[in-house]
Amino acid sequence: MKDKIFDGFEPLVDKNSKVLILGSFPSVKSRENCFYYGNPQNRFWKVLSSIFNEKIPLTIDEKKELCRKHNIALWDVVVSSNLIGSADTTLEKSNFSLADIDTLLKNYPNIKKIACNGKLAFKLFQKHFAHLKIDAVYLPSTSPANTRFDMNIWVENLEINN
Repeated sequence: MKDKIFDGFEPLVDKNSKVLILGSFPSVKSRENCFYYGNPQNRFWKVLSSIFNEKIPLTIDEKKELCRKHNIALWDVVVSSNLIGSADTTLEKSNFSLADIDTLLKNYPNIKKIACNGKLAFKLFQKHFAHLKIDAVYLPSTSPANTRFDMNIWVENLEINN
Protein backbone atom coordinates (compact mmCIF):
# COMPACT_ATOMS: atom_id res chain seq x y z
CA MET A 1 0.00 0.00 0.00
CA LYS A 2 1.34 3.41 -0.98
CA ASP A 3 1.70 6.07 1.73
CA LYS A 4 -0.72 8.98 1.53
CA ILE A 5 1.01 12.26 0.79
CA PHE A 6 -0.28 15.37 2.55
CA ASP A 7 0.26 18.74 0.93
CA GLY A 8 1.12 21.83 2.90
CA PHE A 9 -0.17 25.29 2.14
CA GLU A 10 0.70 27.74 -0.58
CA PRO A 11 2.88 30.59 0.63
CA LEU A 12 1.13 33.63 2.05
CA VAL A 13 3.21 36.38 0.48
CA ASP A 14 2.90 39.63 -1.43
CA LYS A 15 5.17 42.25 -2.96
CA ASN A 16 5.44 44.10 0.40
CA SER A 17 6.57 41.08 2.44
CA LYS A 18 9.83 41.74 4.29
CA VAL A 19 10.08 38.78 6.67
CA LEU A 20 9.33 35.18 5.76
CA ILE A 21 8.33 33.06 8.74
CA LEU A 22 9.06 29.43 7.92
CA GLY A 23 7.51 26.56 9.81
CA SER A 24 8.39 22.92 9.27
CA PHE A 25 5.07 21.39 8.05
CA PRO A 26 1.40 21.94 8.99
CA SER A 27 0.12 20.02 11.98
CA VAL A 28 -2.90 17.75 11.71
CA LYS A 29 -5.07 20.51 13.24
CA SER A 30 -3.72 23.08 10.78
CA ARG A 31 -4.45 20.75 7.87
CA GLU A 32 -7.98 20.22 9.22
CA ASN A 33 -8.46 23.99 9.54
CA CYS A 34 -6.86 24.65 6.11
CA PHE A 35 -4.44 27.35 7.27
CA TYR A 36 -1.18 27.99 9.05
CA TYR A 37 -1.04 27.47 12.81
CA GLY A 38 -4.60 26.19 13.00
CA ASN A 39 -4.22 24.42 16.33
CA PRO A 40 -5.96 26.72 18.85
CA GLN A 41 -3.28 25.76 21.40
CA ASN A 42 -0.47 27.03 19.16
CA ARG A 43 0.84 30.40 20.36
CA PHE A 44 1.61 31.75 16.88
CA TRP A 45 -1.35 34.12 16.35
CA LYS A 46 -1.29 35.30 19.97
CA VAL A 47 2.43 36.05 19.66
CA LEU A 48 2.08 38.03 16.42
CA SER A 49 -0.86 40.02 17.73
CA SER A 50 1.01 40.80 20.94
CA ILE A 51 4.15 41.93 19.10
CA PHE A 52 2.18 44.19 16.76
CA ASN A 53 -0.36 45.31 19.38
CA GLU A 54 -3.30 43.94 17.39
CA LYS A 55 -6.36 41.92 18.36
CA ILE A 56 -5.95 38.16 18.04
CA PRO A 57 -7.20 37.14 14.59
CA LEU A 58 -9.86 34.44 14.58
CA THR A 59 -10.70 33.89 10.92
CA ILE A 60 -8.36 32.97 8.09
CA ASP A 61 -9.03 36.35 6.48
CA GLU A 62 -8.12 38.15 9.71
CA LYS A 63 -4.91 36.11 9.98
CA LYS A 64 -3.97 36.94 6.39
CA GLU A 65 -4.68 40.63 7.00
CA LEU A 66 -2.51 40.69 10.15
CA CYS A 67 0.40 39.24 8.18
CA ARG A 68 -0.06 41.55 5.22
CA LYS A 69 -0.40 44.63 7.43
CA HIS A 70 2.96 43.87 9.04
CA ASN A 71 4.77 42.64 5.90
CA ILE A 72 4.97 39.05 7.11
CA ALA A 73 5.04 36.13 4.67
CA LEU A 74 4.31 32.55 5.78
CA TRP A 75 5.40 29.23 4.37
CA ASP A 76 6.83 25.89 5.46
CA VAL A 77 10.19 24.34 4.58
CA VAL A 78 8.39 21.10 3.72
CA VAL A 79 5.54 21.35 1.19
CA SER A 80 4.45 17.71 1.11
CA SER A 81 4.96 14.69 3.32
CA ASN A 82 3.51 11.34 4.28
CA LEU A 83 3.68 12.41 7.93
CA ILE A 84 0.69 10.95 9.75
CA GLY A 85 0.77 12.96 12.99
CA SER A 86 2.19 16.35 13.82
CA ALA A 87 5.49 15.56 15.55
CA ASP A 88 8.57 17.25 14.13
CA THR A 89 10.59 14.33 15.43
CA THR A 90 9.05 12.08 12.78
CA LEU A 91 8.90 14.60 9.91
CA GLU A 92 12.55 14.12 8.96
CA LYS A 93 11.97 10.37 8.75
CA SER A 94 8.97 10.83 6.45
CA ASN A 95 8.93 10.98 2.69
CA PHE A 96 8.93 14.75 2.10
CA SER A 97 9.44 17.44 -0.55
CA LEU A 98 11.03 20.81 0.11
CA ALA A 99 9.61 24.22 -0.69
CA ASP A 100 11.12 26.18 -3.58
CA ILE A 101 12.39 28.96 -1.37
CA ASP A 102 14.94 30.03 -3.99
CA THR A 103 12.21 30.97 -6.47
CA LEU A 104 10.05 32.59 -3.79
CA LEU A 105 12.91 34.90 -2.82
CA LYS A 106 13.62 35.75 -6.46
CA ASN A 107 9.95 36.59 -7.04
CA TYR A 108 9.65 38.62 -3.81
CA PRO A 109 12.92 40.55 -3.47
CA ASN A 110 11.68 42.68 -0.55
CA ILE A 111 12.01 39.66 1.74
CA LYS A 112 15.26 40.35 3.58
CA LYS A 113 14.96 38.02 6.55
CA ILE A 114 13.81 34.50 7.27
CA ALA A 115 12.57 33.60 10.73
CA CYS A 116 12.33 29.86 11.34
CA ASN A 117 9.58 28.83 13.73
CA GLY A 118 11.23 25.99 15.62
CA LYS A 119 14.40 23.91 15.59
CA LEU A 120 13.42 21.59 12.77
CA ALA A 121 12.45 24.41 10.41
CA PHE A 122 15.79 26.09 11.14
CA LYS A 123 17.75 22.84 10.76
CA LEU A 124 16.12 22.00 7.44
CA PHE A 125 16.59 25.54 6.17
CA GLN A 126 20.29 25.50 7.09
CA LYS A 127 20.79 22.05 5.58
CA HIS A 128 19.04 22.66 2.26
CA PHE A 129 19.15 26.42 1.76
CA ALA A 130 22.48 27.53 3.21
CA HIS A 131 23.47 28.75 -0.26
CA LEU A 132 20.93 31.58 -0.04
CA LYS A 133 22.43 34.88 0.95
CA ILE A 134 19.76 35.97 3.42
CA ASP A 135 19.62 36.57 7.14
CA ALA A 136 17.97 33.52 8.76
CA VAL A 137 17.22 33.29 12.47
CA TYR A 138 15.95 30.58 14.78
CA LEU A 139 12.82 31.39 16.79
CA PRO A 140 11.53 29.04 19.49
CA SER A 141 8.59 27.00 18.28
CA THR A 142 5.15 28.39 19.05
CA SER A 143 3.86 24.80 19.24
CA PRO A 144 2.05 23.85 22.44
CA ALA A 145 4.55 20.97 22.70
CA ASN A 146 7.36 23.49 23.32
CA THR A 147 7.35 24.01 27.07
CA ARG A 148 10.39 26.32 26.93
CA PHE A 149 8.88 28.98 24.68
CA ASP A 150 10.57 32.38 24.98
CA MET A 151 8.49 35.29 23.69
CA ASN A 152 11.41 37.72 24.00
CA ILE A 153 13.25 36.10 21.09
CA TRP A 154 10.21 36.61 18.87
CA VAL A 155 9.88 40.24 19.99
CA GLU A 156 13.56 40.97 19.29
CA ASN A 157 13.34 39.52 15.80
CA LEU A 158 9.95 40.78 14.62
CA GLU A 159 9.06 44.09 16.24
CA ILE A 160 11.56 45.93 14.05
CA ASN A 161 9.40 44.98 11.08
CA ASN A 162 6.43 46.99 12.39
